[in-house]
Amino acid sequence: MIIQAFLRWVETARTGDRARAARALGRAYVDAQMNGIDRQAAEMAMTFLLDDPSPKVRSALAEVLAPSSDIPRAIILGLAEDQPEIAYIVISRSPVLTDEDLVDLAARGSVETRALIAARAFVSRSVSAAIAEIGGEEEMLILLENGGAQLPRRSLKRIAERLGYSAAIRDLLLDRADLPSDARHALVEEVGAALAAFGLVQMAIGKTRVERITREACDVAAVGMAGALAVDELPDLVAHLRGTGRLTPAFLLHALVTGRAEFFSAAIVDLSGVTEKRVRSILSSGRIHSIRALFESAGLGRDVSEAFAEAVLLWRKDGTTGTDDCRASVCAALLASLHGQRAPSPACNAMAEILERLAFAEQRQSARDYAQLAARQAA
Repeated sequence: MIIQAFLRWVETARTGDRARAARALGRAYVDAQMNGIDRQAAEMAMTFLLDDPSPKVRSALAEVLAPSSDIPRAIILGLAEDQPEIAYIVISRSPVLTDEDLVDLAARGSVETRALIAARAFVSRSVSAAIAEIGGEEEMLILLENGGAQLPRRSLKRIAERLGYSAAIRDLLLDRADLPSDARHALVEEVGAALAAFGLVQMAIGKTRVERITREACDVAAVGMAGALAVDELPDLVAHLRGTGRLTPAFLLHALVTGRAEFFSAAIVDLSGVTEKRVRSILSSGRIHSIRALFESAGLGRDVSEAFAEAVLLWRKDGTTGTDDCRASVCAALLASLHGQRAPSPACNAMAEILERLAFAEQRQSARDYAQLAARQAA
């Protein structure tokens, strides 16, 4: 009877009075200050208030009901689909909304709606995946900065594909240890492209040199990345590099002479179609003819395959410890062999140029390490 009287009263009451009454009704329901019959009647009354002509009344109801987990879902959904300032109260706070509700709201809602969902205290994998698929830069920044958001690796990759041009997005993604290797490399490429397109840099050192330096820097980053990955992650990186045209003989040589044996093996498996077990066997103990045959089946020319086979044999002999000195030794020996050819092919000349740059880079790094050590000892 009390609820019936309330419903008759709201038809003529002023807006401020209705808002206070809605707040009191919602508070009584949340605090469970009703018996079973009264609760049913209260639910009917709150449902009736969803159609109140004043947003102040509906907002008052939303403020009281939003934090509670014991509210009928139909009422919460009604408020979540109200005008923005009311919907935002519920979307950002209500524990009643299911993942399916949030995914649906993200798909049908505005940028602000998706931003509120992304900022919730907990965002499930499915909801994060939905926002990653359709959200813009603003929503994605909120999602990536939210420690309560569960982001699957596939969603991180999708964000990198869609919004990798954004420096802020790139920074947040590259800071994540769970970013897939292929997505990480794609972002490194984005950084390189941004640098190469920077007019001041082009004016300072020339467009051609910028492109070469950028390409080499991306290759160095990719090789370093390959050395830090788990073995089971390498095939994805290899496939990505092949798809983007980065898995060149020069890149493979860089990986080989710097001791990225696991990555190099995975790359040859991908390019040749030979089984992993067979590739590992040939690289670790095969004779030079079988090594060359393997490399040629991977698409390397005869002149190039000879240099690669020699690099493998040199690495077996001198590079097993994996130290900087051993890598330098392998690099120097292979470089001497290439320079000793009577009529080297253009491919071999290109390989020799790469080795010279690698050797110079190693020397510069050694000099930096020595200077740092000397500075620490002097201090």
